Amino acid sequence: AWIKVEQLKPYHPHKEEMIKINKGKRFQQAVDAVEEFLRKTKGKDQASSHNSTEEKNRHNSSEERGKQSAGEEKRKASLSEGRVKKGTGEGKKRVSSVSSERGSKSPLKRAQDQSPRKRGRPPKDEKDLTIPESSTVKRVMTGAVAGFKWPPSVSEPVKDSDPHFHHFLLSQTEKPAVCYQAITKKLKVCEEETGSTSIQAADSTAVNGSITPTDKKIGFLGLGLMGSGIVSNLLKMGHTVTVWNRTAEKCDLFIQEGARLGRTPAEVVSTCDITFACVSDPKAAKDLVLGPSGVLQGIRPGKCYVDMSTVDADTVTELAQVIVSRGGRFLEAPVSGNQQLSNDGMLVILAAGDRGLYEDCSSCFQAMGKTSFFLGEVGNAAKMMLIVNMVQGSFMATIAEGLTLAQVTGQSQQTLLDILNQGQLASIFLDQKCQNILQGNFKPDFYLKYIQKDLRLAIALGDSVNHPTPMAAAANEVYKRAKALDQSDNDMSAVYRAYIH
Repeated sequence: AWIKVEQLKPYHPHKEEMIKINKGKRFQQAVDAVEEFLRKTKGKDQASSHNSTEEKNRHNSSEERGKQSAGEEKRKASLSEGRVKKGTGEGKKRVSSVSSERGSKSPLKRAQDQSPRKRGRPPKDEKDLTIPESSTVKRVMTGAVAGFKWPPSVSEPVKDSDPHFHHFLLSQTEKPAVCYQAITKKLKVCEEETGSTSIQAADSTAVNGSITPTDKKIGFLGLGLMGSGIVSNLLKMGHTVTVWNRTAEKCDLFIQEGARLGRTPAEVVSTCDITFACVSDPKAAKDLVLGPSGVLQGIRPGKCYVDMSTVDADTVTELAQVIVSRGGRFLEAPVSGNQQLSNDGMLVILAAGDRGLYEDCSSCFQAMGKTSFFLGEVGNAAKMMLIVNMVQGSFMATIAEGLTLAQVTGQSQQTLLDILNQGQLASIFLDQKCQNILQGNFKPDFYLKYIQKDLRLAIALGDSVNHPTPMAAAANEVYKRAKALDQSDNDMSAVYRAYIH
């Protein structure tokens, strides 16, 4: 990412302040990595200083011997020259020739040649120019990653880039059996010396023991904006994953990176212990389970199904009933976040249903999210997720409304954003969505059509308990207007266009 110079701060003076502000596990892991690097660099510098002192002593000793040798040579040359002066002209010429040959190597050069410096050790001047390198880079350069390639420079375009794979794979590990390769927007897999396929995490969590991948076989159905990031993190944390998607081509990249291919949802469920699904809406969720070659046909006693789709409570309750009726175990686990958070493994997971299955999914949830909540019986997670997205969707509509009002009244939209970013509403969400609007960039991070669907379902939830939701209802109408303007497949921030048309 691009970082503004004024945002760069010295590490030690600002460490405590930044730790208090940034409480995510990734930030703490970064701090731990910096501390580890500083510790190793300090030890390396001390060793380097010790070696440098020894080298200097040897160099001085060699220089002293060189000076003594040079003095002896000079004395002998003077005596020889004295004798020559008494001889003939021919003798002078011969001695001059010999002196010329001797002069081709200076006393200092001979002293250096006679230095007892060990073979292969760099000279002092070269040693002083050596830049300490991190332990990770050192391991890469010394053979832990023979095929490592640095990412292209800024001037070079990234080839074959994929928005779902932007992790940079440089795990800090001492395991010699595992080989690593960098990824430029894609996840690369290489073989261990044992021949088995292993993928490590984009950070060091799997390596340092905080995540131990389950030995259960994992299935995943649905590789959309959210599902793709989830699967990539499951793979990188070492899980065995079988994938299926309605558009089969989306599976290809994951197959290349170590996933297995399931031909139908029923096949995935029947061959895996726990199968996750993440699809767009209630209809898609029902079709996936109840349709031809659907999940229900692969369910038998002991098989587990986790629906991560954002749907209404009635839909998820119906799915739970049919799964359990076949002897299966069911958990709903919708996720709060967007494509970027999905790729970063920083989703918030809301789960409800089978508590034992929730515990069995622990390593999977750690791989895909920063935290998870267990909310009790089936239906609770669906309700909570709709309320969360109702708040988010209404807030986005208000942001767009404020920016357009600023524009039509002659106020600077950028200044409005700057003011909001300095106040109590400041957030990553606010800044990112306003930047989308200011730049006219509505590349989907959370589809507008999906947030409108969630608003519609949230309003229906309110109706079911006779609770008014006038703010959500108003926001829903604005999103419906945006959909009529062909903004469905753009980011939710494209609701702004409903106000300017």
